[in-house]
Amino acid sequence: MTILVKKFAADESGATAIEYGLIAGGIAVAIIAIVNILGTRLQTMFTNINTRLRVN
Repeated sequence: MTILVKKFAADESGATAIEYGLIAGGIAVAIIAIVNILGTRLQTMFTNINTRLRVN
């Protein structure tokens, strides 16, 4: 039984998977934030273009 516990304590493959999951989650959050910022700016830009085209 102690051998099993020692093997379990020494096994780091689960920790690696968790680290990769955290990295992927961080990248996803960064992409969502960038898309939201750019999306708002693009919407404003196209609204301004549309307004200027309708006036002239």
